[in-house]
Amino acid sequence: MKVKPRRFTIESPSRKSPAVAVSVTTLDPKLSGKLEPRASAPAKRLAALGQLADAGVPTHCSVAPVIPAITDEFMEAIVGRAAALGVRSVGWIPVRLPYEVAPLFREWLSVHFPERGDKVMSVIRSIRGGRDNDPDFFTRMRPDGVWAELFRARFRLARRRAGLKKSRFELDCNQFRPPESGGQLRLL
Repeated sequence: MKVKPRRFTIESPSRKSPAVAVSVTTLDPKLSGKLEPRASAPAKRLAALGQLADAGVPTHCSVAPVIPAITDEFMEAIVGRAAALGVRSVGWIPVRLPYEVAPLFREWLSVHFPERGDKVMSVIRSIRGGRDNDPDFFTRMRPDGVWAELFRARFRLARRRAGLKKSRFELDCNQFRPPESGGQLRLL
């Protein structure tokens, strides 16, 4: 049974301050199906961001995870499409391979990209200080090295070309109210 998508409206976006972030890994639906088989297609994610932006909701598109030699080719196009839809904020996150994920990722590479597996892992290790993953809280989201600088430079240029001046937006927190009781917020 097919589920019909619901239309939604956001009442008085200036009264409250919600924000939405959505990750888009690739623009290729086949590759997306291999990477995230149960997730929404990239076009649907971008459409949702566009609808939210049209409704006045601050939106953020996270180009994530960026997998070297597999998804990095889509960075610039994702930024351009998101900006064209009214998204005000973009960012990127390189692939992270915590201990339990690394063997699964290597197996995934051997099945879907056997000819690129060594290159992908080599670049990942080069941005993670010679390891598959950087578990340190303060550096794990900030890769280092030549490849990381290349990705940063490409992303900055894509953002500039798309007319996005800063990568984050400020939320109006004037409407924030502390929880009324027991640390629990009300939904309405």
